[in-house]
Amino acid sequence: MREPRKDFQPLLATEAPPEVERMGLTWLMAAAIATVVLWQFPDGDYILYPFTILATWFHEIAHGLMAMLLGGDFRQLLIFPNGSGVAIYSYSGGFFLGSIGRALVAAAGPMGPPIAGAILILASRSFKTASWSLKILGGFLLLSTAIWVRSLFGLVAIPLLGLIIVGIGFKAPRWVQGFAIQFLGVQACISTYHQLNYLFSHSAGSLGLSDTAQIQQELFLPYWFWGALMAIASGLLLVQSLRIAYRSA
Repeated sequence: MREPRKDFQPLLATEAPPEVERMGLTWLMAAAIATVVLWQFPDGDYILYPFTILATWFHEIAHGLMAMLLGGDFRQLLIFPNGSGVAIYSYSGGFFLGSIGRALVAAAGPMGPPIAGAILILASRSFKTASWSLKILGGFLLLSTAIWVRSLFGLVAIPLLGLIIVGIGFKAPRWVQGFAIQFLGVQACISTYHQLNYLFSHSAGSLGLSDTAQIQQELFLPYWFWGALMAIASGLLLVQSLRIAYRSA
């Protein structure tokens, strides 16, 4: 008589329990709304501190990478304990595409993360892509620390986040990995709303013009138009990517 197979893994190591699968989308949307709302209050950054730091990293790394892609030099990424940050880049002879290139660098901060976030959410449809996406995202957090991060706080916080994400990618059950990559994708999408009033501001204080004001300066139409457009686009990317991820195969 053949013995029953003993090489199976426990259910929790491979598949989400049915109740988790049913409620996953609801919890993701609820977490997204709660995060955006809390970020609009003075203490919200500290209540959601790890996600605030991650949102700042998403925003600033997108500025720097776009500048580099368009012929600039991405020099430093600074992230501070209060949750703020800045990407320092330079260019000689101007960016590729001229004024359009400068506008793209300004837009990359608010819009680069939602695009990346939508890709992460879509990656959750397959365990293999979800697992690899966690490892790649965590690895890139570590790589960015070695290459660009130069603030003392950033040198501690960013690799710590990277190690946690990589650890989930290697050690967590499959359903946890799938939910984790979706959650991180949602956080990337909503990082546009980290400081919602910033999208509709002309000034960034001591740093000069806001991202939307820089786009206005390089192209046309007022800064509030670009702020509204990016807010709507980020929301649509989030909703549509979740719809596809949860669509029955």
